[in-house]
Amino acid sequence: MSGALEGIRVIDFGQYIAGPLTGQLLADQGADVVRVDPPTGPRWDHPATAIFNRGKRSIALDLRTEADRDTASRLITGADVVIENFRPGVMDRHGLGAQAMAEANPRLIYCSLPGFASDDPRAQTRAWEGVVGAASGMYRRDRTGSVAGRPIYTALPIPSSYAAIQAAVAIAIALGARERDGAGQRIEVPLFDAMFGAIGYNGLRVHASELPPMGAGVTLTTQFECADGRWVMFHTGNSRTAEVLEAAGVGAWMTEGLLDRERLAREPELAQEAMRRERDLFKTRTAEEWEALVNEAGGECGVCRPSAEWVDHPHARGSETIVEVHDPTYGPMRQPGIPARMSLTPGAVSGPAPRLDADRQGVLDSLATGDNSAASGAAPGLEEMRAALDGVRVLDLCIVLAGPTCGRTLAEYGADVIKIEAPGRPPAAAFHGDVNRAKRSIVLDLKSPEGLDVFWKLVDSADVVAQNFRKGVAERLGIGYEQVRARKPDIVYASLNTYGHVGPFAGRAGHEQIAQAATGMQARFGGDAQPQLQRYAVNDYGTGYLGAYGVALALLHKQRTGQGQHVDAALAYTATTLQSVFMNDFEGKRWDEPRGQDAIGSGPLHRAYEAADGWLFLGARESDLAALAGVEGLTSVETLVGEALEAALEQRFARADIATWVSRLNAAGIGAHRVVNGVRELMDDPWVIDHGLSITREHHGLGIVTTTGPAPRLSRTPVRKGVPAPPLGSDARAILAEVGLNGEVEALVASGVVVEQAATRTA
Repeated sequence: MSGALEGIRVIDFGQYIAGPLTGQLLADQGADVVRVDPPTGPRWDHPATAIFNRGKRSIALDLRTEADRDTASRLITGADVVIENFRPGVMDRHGLGAQAMAEANPRLIYCSLPGFASDDPRAQTRAWEGVVGAASGMYRRDRTGSVAGRPIYTALPIPSSYAAIQAAVAIAIALGARERDGAGQRIEVPLFDAMFGAIGYNGLRVHASELPPMGAGVTLTTQFECADGRWVMFHTGNSRTAEVLEAAGVGAWMTEGLLDRERLAREPELAQEAMRRERDLFKTRTAEEWEALVNEAGGECGVCRPSAEWVDHPHARGSETIVEVHDPTYGPMRQPGIPARMSLTPGAVSGPAPRLDADRQGVLDSLATGDNSAASGAAPGLEEMRAALDGVRVLDLCIVLAGPTCGRTLAEYGADVIKIEAPGRPPAAAFHGDVNRAKRSIVLDLKSPEGLDVFWKLVDSADVVAQNFRKGVAERLGIGYEQVRARKPDIVYASLNTYGHVGPFAGRAGHEQIAQAATGMQARFGGDAQPQLQRYAVNDYGTGYLGAYGVALALLHKQRTGQGQHVDAALAYTATTLQSVFMNDFEGKRWDEPRGQDAIGSGPLHRAYEAADGWLFLGARESDLAALAGVEGLTSVETLVGEALEAALEQRFARADIATWVSRLNAAGIGAHRVVNGVRELMDDPWVIDHGLSITREHHGLGIVTTTGPAPRLSRTPVRKGVPAPPLGSDARAILAEVGLNGEVEALVASGVVVEQAATRTA
């Protein structure tokens, strides 16, 4: 079996990015994905569609005609999964909505990815990528949202990509629940809601004593210009910083306190001197020389490469982070590889995107021959099922964001996730409160024989182990995949790291900042000036979700075969996938995407405009110009193009306030939304709170704390927000008792092997 989803049939009605990318993630894992397009073809003519539609079959149907609606209905009746990302109500009006199709096929998993939720007051807003980005704080001027003013546009389609990834997780887990209980269900993952998965720790607030934003204060983790004029991202939050300074010939800096964050915060002159010296130091070598030196010393450093360089980089190619597909339209085409990989069911890019309607006869023949058996079997009851991952135990050994997000996601679907922390390495409170929600906690010294004995007892009761050590560390501790598998052959073992487990960079360490640098994100956002970080930790959280996707697929395979396997996810895989719209190369490719800190949109009809009282984002197509000209205050704009159109719209929008324009534009069927500047504003929104995307409750030792909540909505196995992140080690006694160690607790605590009620860091 090459993919965990072999034998699963998916009908993909998606357009643009969110729906097609969901289908791509399923097709890469072996699903038979039948792509349904209108007779005129996909609504978005872009090279990225060759990526999102690879490995699928194609049929063209006009859903405005009764005959083609009937064909679509028959396809759905025989399918396992349906994907659509129209506005709420569109599929219902065609008679193809979730309720009607569930009556015909009770085992159906029906996944919708609207821009705004079906019960959101903005449900009928034309939710173009930029509109949802504006609504979710993607374009604020700084990382905290404390600086008002002109927005900074990022061309990365994070709302669609995050919705697609979370939808793929939900579908895989729903398939597992169906394997157990026989029932399908409805899934909704709105793009706006999905963005709270990217907001993450930025949304956390301790009401009694405000935590500083992560990254606030003095830090020497930043970009540095090198001798050749190129930039590197250097990260000092690494245990090997002393070794790096020695390798660079400036080991004395450690004794001078030049990297002591507490001293730097107290002594501004020392902080200025440290930054001056560091800038001068990086001017002494080229960017690639610094990248090699720092990483050889065990530190973290990455050249801020453009995406055009990454697609041909030896590591990207050698690790299959970039693969080559022979596309019928674009010829040999470099595309992102598979972002979640399994050892027994690795999946494959089975072929290029098909030409429109190329598989019509084969798809219709499958209807005629009855080769659509997904709906067979007894109809399940309508009652809500138990949690999808009820009975699954996960040992979460991860730190920081990506790995713990994987564990938290599994916990939200009902898994019993035991977070294992190392003594003496407390997580930052903002990270802990965000990614360790819904888990139980034990602090365990895995470097001691007694701690390893406890770990093996836990492994005996576990279904999943997740860790995000750099390559080789788990093996040196004695808890690598092969070592755990020898003890528990059916274990699902997830490894999440920076660059994956093969290729020349496989052993390198790195955080979010390094992945953004290596793959082109920072270069694009900085433009021709200093590279810049994206506003949210999109690679960390995205890797956590993709790791959870891999685990869900591996658990599904285990349900069917009894076999465990290794799951591999990496920040570089995720960063490459999130940039699919740009991360492709072929003969004649133009690298001309919006870039830089002055970017405000991708064209006159998809950009931010300043109104009388702030900024709004306009989302429209050229075919909408007549409707745009019909809006009060915008008459005659349909006669203009390019810079003239842009200048006219700038002048017109300045004449009225945001609310007036958004109301007028939305009433005319034009996408528009106020540009939200601050995360606090989002987290305090009554609708967001009412729908569990912002959760405020008591946290032990911290008082009232606000965190983000889960986005996917599942009708029969709903996600759960779970308990607040527990105090470190607070569940140790209960956990040890469950594995027969109740009588050894006092000795384990007295020896320091187990620590109860450890502290978190404030920053």
